[in-house]
Amino acid sequence: ASPRNVHLHVVLVDLTTPGLSFKLTPPSGSRDTVRQTTLDFLTQEKAQIAVNVHFFVPFPSDEVEANVVGFAASQGKVYSPFEAQPVGSAYGDQSYAIMAYAPALNIDAANRVTIVRRDPDYADNRHCLPRIVPWNVLSGSAQIVTDGVKTIPHYSHRPDGLKSSKTFSENHSWYDLPRARTIVGVTADQKTLVLLAVEQAGGSAGMTVGEAADLLIKDYRTAQALNLDGGGSTTLVLQDPLTRTGRIVTTTSNHSRGRAVGSNLAIFVPTLRSAGISPSP
Repeated sequence: ASPRNVHLHVVLVDLTTPGLSFKLTPPSGSRDTVRQTTLDFLTQEKAQIAVNVHFFVPFPSDEVEANVVGFAASQGKVYSPFEAQPVGSAYGDQSYAIMAYAPALNIDAANRVTIVRRDPDYADNRHCLPRIVPWNVLSGSAQIVTDGVKTIPHYSHRPDGLKSSKTFSENHSWYDLPRARTIVGVTADQKTLVLLAVEQAGGSAGMTVGEAADLLIKDYRTAQALNLDGGGSTTLVLQDPLTRTGRIVTTTSNHSRGRAVGSNLAIFVPTLRSAGISPSP
């Protein structure tokens, strides 16, 4: 394959940092959440880092409220279940991209990260294995790194396989398209949360999910990773430690402030919040 220009951003979060905390978009409105840009969520929460997370419906739509796709919880409040039929028939089947009962990533109150899966003993699909208390739960289309090995889903008739569509199949996989990507992972020692945001604008050609997985495994020793909502939703925002204002560091969306999405993850880092200009010698 010919080389491509790619702009990407990697954030490594030391999970042992004293005072570190997280918050996923909480439930609100008549659906799961009220859509919000990643920049606005960071500003509202006074966080130091924020990134978009869940796929959501209805989309495309100008509606303010959204249902997120897959397992979701914010600070202990579960508000979206694991889903057998990704997205749901009312909005169109997206099983060509999103795995049935896709695994999720839980960040507990002590900042321990665990990949969780649906507990089949509960019909409501709001319980997980291992049987831990869901705290801040992120879900995407699939787990793309499992125990340090690339695990890109395939199209098959199995219940856990992707379903072919008029556009996508094993010979033309949705996962093989170079696009803007948002991916979350954790290292094998459970000490580092890895965030990857890949652009597809401003001269960047984007990455396939497999390329992103290879990068995370080789360069960042990622043991587990999930593919989150990408494309025009991909947004990474950092707070300037001096001005306390948020800045979008990705260039992917047609919206100057980023797309209003179904959920975002805010990260609070005391060491960044207190950073300033070093005294003059």
